[in-house]
Amino acid sequence: MTEPKKTTLHASHKALGAKMVNFAQWDMPISYSSLMEEHHAVRKSVGIFDVSHMAVFDFNGGDQIGFFEKIFANDIKKIASANKALYGVILNEDGGILDDLIIYHADEKFRLVSNCSTREQNAAWYKKYAAEFGVEVIERSDMGILAIQGPKAVETLLAMDEISDSIKDLETFGCMFEGDHLYARTGYTGEDGLELIVPNDDILSFWNAALEKGCVPIGLGARDTLRLEAGLNLYGNDMTVTHHPYESNLAWTIDTADDSRDFIGKQSLLEIDQSSCQKIIGVMLEGRGVLRPGYEISHEHGQGIILSGTYSPTLEASIGLARVDQGFGKSGKVMIRNKALNINFISPRFLRKGKISS
Repeated sequence: MTEPKKTTLHASHKALGAKMVNFAQWDMPISYSSLMEEHHAVRKSVGIFDVSHMAVFDFNGGDQIGFFEKIFANDIKKIASANKALYGVILNEDGGILDDLIIYHADEKFRLVSNCSTREQNAAWYKKYAAEFGVEVIERSDMGILAIQGPKAVETLLAMDEISDSIKDLETFGCMFEGDHLYARTGYTGEDGLELIVPNDDILSFWNAALEKGCVPIGLGARDTLRLEAGLNLYGNDMTVTHHPYESNLAWTIDTADDSRDFIGKQSLLEIDQSSCQKIIGVMLEGRGVLRPGYEISHEHGQGIILSGTYSPTLEASIGLARVDQGFGKSGKVMIRNKALNINFISPRFLRKGKISS
């Protein structure tokens, strides 16, 4: 059996008493204290995540705009003249989702972050098409990522000597380079915060400084409950290569406005009837129980399945994301242990900045 990989902060997690689990072949903390405590720390104050298992890529030379226009379903020109980040997906020719990722642009440089489980697949995919545009793909295995999230995230970071005061001027999805350090006002929790993409040689000092300023260490368990409350997809659960963006709540990331831009998968997407394909919707269980992936759903006009499900510490209810046939209305049934229980269909964005969506 292959030994799981470890981030630079592995020893620090162990020293803090973290419970470790194998996540996509990485030994990662699932919790330090309790999922509930960590979840509420991010919603009410500030937490810090080690997400250094994610894959980081830089690019050198050639026609990088042309390269991203080819492989990325969103239009890279939206950030080509701005210090901004852009979220989107890469597709195969059939329109299936190979991965979701964020591309950062600042100071005429691009940096890309995608999922750890797709690292080898993506590296080969990037290099295959980069060659057409004379672009060098550089996998930055020397980089780590910290996410500082919560309503007090920015003020906490500004109190750290290691961070430039310039971060306070970043807009949502804004980013900036300081040397090889990239600071971006993004996240995966629905709260304000920044992600720091920095060399592994520097990451321990950032981590320790953040802890000293009151950041609570957060594991993968709370990361999942936080992202689900925010209605954010998880690759492998809510989107996969067997599903296209229109049935994965990702239509907003597909840009077909430029007729001359022929990105991979575009022609297949143009042939899809969006009025009839399944959709992802938010689901809330009435009463007791917990929604789990794979639970079957029924409604007046069709069927569906739970993709991600958990107990929401903020809403104090069981919530989930489900892919369902259209015509779902406001309510339906879910089968849990051979019992049909009532569910309500609502916006998949359960919370916005910690507040219940209207």
